Amino acid sequence: MSETPDVSRETPPPHAAGVFASRLELAEQYAELLATDGVVRGLIGPREVPRIWDRHIMNSAVVVPRLPQDATVADVGTGAGLPGLVWAIARTDIQMTLIEPLLRRTSFLEEAVEKLGLDNVEVLRARAEEVHTTYDVVTARAVAGLDKLGRWCMPLVRPGGVLLAMKGRSAADEVASATATLHRLGATSIVVTSYDNGDVPTTVVEVSK
Repeated sequence: MSETPDVSRETPPPHAAGVFASRLELAEQYAELLATDGVVRGLIGPREVPRIWDRHIMNSAVVVPRLPQDATVADVGTGAGLPGLVWAIARTDIQMTLIEPLLRRTSFLEEAVEKLGLDNVEVLRARAEEVHTTYDVVTARAVAGLDKLGRWCMPLVRPGGVLLAMKGRSAADEVASATATLHRLGATSIVVTSYDNGDVPTTVVEVSK
């Protein structure tokens, strides 16, 4: 059996320092957790280990400047904590709620929060439909199509808040098919934004309420 690549011996990309600043070491510790416990528990595929920084951590981190100061944020279907834990590491001012229904994932998240010493993170084992709190920002990454995602997430967005749905190349097509649903759920504007992340930009559908 081949050994899992050790990301703890790799250096993060140069632009990581601009996002994480003095908390870059914490981000490196999280990357190591993903590459070890995350793989063992089936949250990250072994083939993803060499790409954890660019494909997962920095793909999430480049959106950090979009978050309002002191925002309350919910990450729906957070899985291994992407983007929620990345954002919470980079921004100590935000209050992050990680929403995830599966026990093996919430157990990993709770242990990660404790190991990283994050006091601005709450782990909530629940489905989005079971949550009755509203937030300044709601996000989701690779969870579902925008039509279904809107039905899950828009009720959690407070008036004046925003859904930041992290999407891929299909973003524009998903917006076209989900526009009516999103407006019915209270959307006032829908914008597709691209954030520079080196070779592959991070595409976010920003749905304001």
